[in-house]
This record gives sequence, structure tokens and C-alpha cells, in this order.
Amino acid sequence: MRVLNSAQMREADRRTIEEIGIPPLVLMENAGRQVVAAMEAMHSDLLELEVAVLCGRGNNGGDGFVVARTLLQRGVDVSVFLMGRVADVRGDARTNLEILGRLGLTVVEIADSQAWELHFSEVSDCTLIVDAMFGTGLNAPVSGFIESVIADVNASGIPVVSIDLPSGLSADSADPIGDSIEAGLTVTLAAPKLPLVLPPAETRAGDIVIADIGIPSDILDTIEGPRVDLLTRASMRELIVPRVPDSHKGDYGRVLVVAGSRGKTGAAHLAAVGALRSGAGLVTVATPASCQAVVAAMGPEYMTEALGERDEGLDPDGVERVLELARDVIAIGPGLGQAPATREFIKRLVDRATMPLVIDADGLNAFGSDPDRLAGREGREVIITPHPGEMARLLGMSTDEVQASRLEVARNFAVAHHLYVVLKGHRTLIATPDEKIFINPTGNPGMATGGTGDVLTGMIAAWLAQLLDAEGACKLAVYLHGLAGDLAEADEGEVAMTSTDVAGHVGDAILELTARRRVVDRSQGSA
Repeated sequence: MRVLNSAQMREADRRTIEEIGIPPLVLMENAGRQVVAAMEAMHSDLLELEVAVLCGRGNNGGDGFVVARTLLQRGVDVSVFLMGRVADVRGDARTNLEILGRLGLTVVEIADSQAWELHFSEVSDCTLIVDAMFGTGLNAPVSGFIESVIADVNASGIPVVSIDLPSGLSADSADPIGDSIEAGLTVTLAAPKLPLVLPPAETRAGDIVIADIGIPSDILDTIEGPRVDLLTRASMRELIVPRVPDSHKGDYGRVLVVAGSRGKTGAAHLAAVGALRSGAGLVTVATPASCQAVVAAMGPEYMTEALGERDEGLDPDGVERVLELARDVIAIGPGLGQAPATREFIKRLVDRATMPLVIDADGLNAFGSDPDRLAGREGREVIITPHPGEMARLLGMSTDEVQASRLEVARNFAVAHHLYVVLKGHRTLIATPDEKIFINPTGNPGMATGGTGDVLTGMIAAWLAQLLDAEGACKLAVYLHGLAGDLAEADEGEVAMTSTDVAGHVGDAILELTARRRVVDRSQGSA
């Protein structure tokens, strides 16, 4: 689902009006009615509530006038407050304002601080507030008496429904540009906006409803400009193709996981389990000879291969053996350590491998001083899966600097190095070599525990081996990984869940995504 900025949203409106022929007044009517429908879905007692609608002078205010009229006609006790003067309201918003007057609903003008102080008690007596002051056009912090309006509404404790964006946020930035409404529900029009789906601004939006107001999906999809998409359940489900009855393990990919070192054998195991749980037909773990027995004992489902060691690391001369073992995809990095010999091993392997690579953890740390050597090339796709600290080391910047510009950092690195970047964290991002960004909505804070990234590495490798599509593999694996974490959180809670819990719920996540359910025989007490 496309995420639009303010300019793209204006263009979508323009094309719908001029090319499709839907009048702007119809779009405004659709918007207001969709907001009311969302309010009814969230508040079953809507008819019993007293609603204050705070409207601006522009089209967002016009949407609010439609909301007020619709509520009035349904018997809801509604009051309307205009943040400005009636004389300043123009166009379609003015049309809907005048309709309210003909219906006998008085609109209270609030043009300054004194008027707000006078009428705030009326607003505070209501039990629900609709925020229709500003939409996607805001590009500077609010000022004047509107600052007091926002502060007082937030302090009132009254639930707020915002139309399109909580007033005070900018559609062009995930960072709040100033004070804003803190909504419990935001009904955004036609498409999500950046501050609704990315931190830190997303915390101010509450629950999100995306309202269809009549703008065709083809228009939303073809708008020029930055390509940012939100992963959706429907689009992810399409990537999973049912298996044919006469298939065999060779049909589902052979993944080689190069991982582990003394004290970090669990990372190799978790990556292998992530690959197996994601459907890889054959998984082999290549690990230091001193670790092979430990890794092999952890899981009978995967094979193991011993790698030669030198100077407390991997012997770089062993790269040839790894290339002989590799078939469809190599996942490299989890728990390998940072011994100089290991770093050289990793660099040689990445340089020489001809099959797709998924590089994580210590696989990325090996390139901290030479990130330009980390690149995809024609016929060989490369996926890297850094957390913010690893991304920072690759770029020679601080973790805070990475976090402050996640979209730009991920996109620029992916384009410059011709590879795919999976920048992990809250709202994991996927950046592609052709400048696309995908935002993942699944996952929770309980996944901030050691080993969850290793599971994801294996999952991406497995789906890459099956789909033969790096973009699709990243999207599906990241979405399922987060969904598995959500299911694990439901069972274990955020505090107690572990990476093993996440791996153990990957199958449940696939069943959930494909709308299949495990049938439990209650009489026998088994599944």
C-alpha cells in the first residue's frame, strides 16, 4: 500500500478530479462519511456521546463540516467550532459550512486566544473531539492561539479522532515538526502518510483507519515521486504459493548458513531454524570445526559442515570448500566473531560467491572499514540485514544519526551499493536498488532480544531460495518474522519471549497469513 507525502496527495486529488471527473465536493463528502463510519466502528455508544468538531478554514475543516452534518442527521449531539472566521472559509469547505447553517447548526467562530478561552469550557464538556483543523498541507509548526488549542485538547483527556493527520504533524516527515494533537484514532484519507506509520510521530496518531474516498488505486500507484509502501497482509499472502503434491525437497531451495563460533553457536542454530521453518528444502550449517558437534546436537533437521580454523578464526583458505558446498543461497554472518582471519574469510567469500547472499551481523562488521567492497552485481543479488549499530559502522556515523534518517540512510546505501537493505528495528525498512522503500507494520518490543535477527537471516535466505526474487523474499520474511513475534508475544508476553519463541511461531504466522488454522481434537487433547 502506497504511502504518500503532501505533494503526492495533492497530485492524487488533482488527477482524480481532472482525469476521472469526480468533483472535489464528492471527495469531501466521501471523506466525512468515512470518518463517521470509523467513529461508529470504534464507539458503539456514539449516539450517547457529545461530540465537538474543531474545524480549520481549509479542506480538512470542510471534511469536519461533513462529519458534523452526518452526526447531526444521525441524532448525535454535536457542536462545531471554527478555528478562524467564517468569512475566511472558501470553496467546497464554504459550501459545507453553509449547509450546516441551513440545517440550523450554529458554528462557533474562534479567531483568537480570548475566544478560545471563552469557549473551551464548551469543548471540555463534550465526550469526544473530532480534530479537523489541519490536513496534509501543514509544513511549519503551528503558532498563535492554535498552540493553546492543541495543548488544552491534549490535556483534557477527552478521546480525539483526527481527520487525515493529527493537527500539527507534517505529511512529509516522520519527525513531529512541533506540537500536535495526540489522537486515539486517525482516519487518514486514501493512503497512509509517513508520520502515521513511522516513529516517532506515529505514537501521536493512535489507531489508524485508511478511508477509501474514491481516489482510484491506479492513480495512487502511479503518482510520481519517492516510492514508499506499507506491507499489507493481502500483498504478502500473494507471495506464498501452495505446494504441489508431487514436489520434493529440491524444489524448495538449498540454503547454506555460514555461522557460529565458540560461545556463539546458538546464532548458527537460530539462523538454520529460521530457514527450515520458512520452508527451505535443505539447510546446511557451515561452522568452525570446534563448534560442529555443538551445532549438530542442537538440531537434527539440518546438516553441518566443519570449517578449518586459523589464529582463533576461520581459515581464509577454506572459502573454496564453502563455494563447493553452496547451491542456491548463502547466509553468512550470525555469530561468526570478528577475528582478523574470520574477517578475511568473509571478504573473500563475498567477493567470490556467484549465488545470492544474505549478509548479517559479523558478516557486515567485516566490511566496517571498507563498505564499498560490499555490493551486488549483475547476476548476483545481495541482501544485508543490519541493525542500526551495524548500519552506523558501515557508514562511519553514529547510531543516533542512522535512527534520525532511517529512510534516507537505507535508500541511499541500497542504491549506491546495488543491493537490498533490511534495516531492522521498530518498523523495519526494506530498501531496494531501484529506490523503493517498504515499511513493515508487524512486530513488537518483545523481539528486542538476542537471536531474533539470526532467525530473520535464515528466513530471508529460505524465501530467497524459493521465490528467486530478492525483493519478494525480503518483504515476506520480514512480515512473517514480525507476525511470528506478535503471536509469540500473545503467548509469552513481551518480557518473557525469546528468539526461540519467535522461531517456534513462524509456522503459526504462515498459517495466519494464509488463513489456515490448526484443527485441535479437544477430546484427545492433541493437535
